[in-house]
Amino acid sequence: MLFVTNRRIEGPRRSQAGRTIAFAERDGEPGVSLFFCQRLGPGRYLELTAAPFFSRLRRSPRQQILFYVHGFNCQPELGAFPGAERLQTLCDELAPGLVEVVPVVWPCDDDFGLVLDYWDDQRNADVSGLVLARALGKFMAWRDRLGQEESCLKHVNVLAHSMGNRVLTAALAAWAGDYGSVPALFRGVFLAAPDLANDVFEPGRPGTVLADAARHVVVYHAADDFALRSSKVVNVRHKLVRRRLGHTGPADLDRAPRNVVAVDCDAFNSGYDRLGHSYLLADPQGRPGSLLRHLVATVRSGRVAGLAPDQRRLLLTGEPREPANSDLPSNPEGGSRLADSA
Repeated sequence: MLFVTNRRIEGPRRSQAGRTIAFAERDGEPGVSLFFCQRLGPGRYLELTAAPFFSRLRRSPRQQILFYVHGFNCQPELGAFPGAERLQTLCDELAPGLVEVVPVVWPCDDDFGLVLDYWDDQRNADVSGLVLARALGKFMAWRDRLGQEESCLKHVNVLAHSMGNRVLTAALAAWAGDYGSVPALFRGVFLAAPDLANDVFEPGRPGTVLADAARHVVVYHAADDFALRSSKVVNVRHKLVRRRLGHTGPADLDRAPRNVVAVDCDAFNSGYDRLGHSYLLADPQGRPGSLLRHLVATVRSGRVAGLAPDQRRLLLTGEPREPANSDLPSNPEGGSRLADSA
């Protein structure tokens, strides 16, 4: 599995293609160095450097690329890589050969106490976003230098979970700050249980860069996400009073860019885990969950599954679905219902 990281490593930080690397497990500070790597197995990593990394993605037999930005309090071998492997397995079950999952591994703390981790990880997410903006630059430079190579025609998508959305937003905002705007890099941007303020898409707010960078932005939210309730409490303690995007969806969808849509997952999220927060992968029976089925159907078609052209809201349910490998109709969840259009 290929991955990108700004976690600190043992030994020299100057990149070198072909060397084995190891994470500095006791150093949770975000690094300023960016590494393009391959995971050979648990705890076994090979540095490729940027150009070989992107070339491997271009040669992948899978049709599209799905970058995966994990959430907070997530260590590489305890959370980030197992989650990415599960995501790849479930996507292959739904649509073999459709997407190549590429985790973006950013440094999270491992302090005693979830609240301590949360606040430290917010800071790490912001710094990591600044560093990972360089990954966008390296990709753009590689694409522009293709020359004698066959051009990379794969669609690129990104899925961010929880505080990973903060990393993604910070990366794109940093790019826009340096260059004035962001390139249209992504076909789809999928924000699962996003730990962002719910007014993030309004004019002048950081989330507008997400819309600029993608054909469509899909926000998956659930009102009874208890982890995000804790997030709100922590932010209020630090005098930051904002409802979370993962609770309500966009505060005012009419003020958000037209390519932003809201998908309500309140009907099933609390049945997937006790906090109702990690509902992006499998259902309690281990099958691809409702969110993931919707995501895969959207990636496959290039259109937000289940929405009519004039609608921007969708309600998903966890009701029985069609066989995994069948071509999904415009209403892919079987039991899904369209909510009132914005």
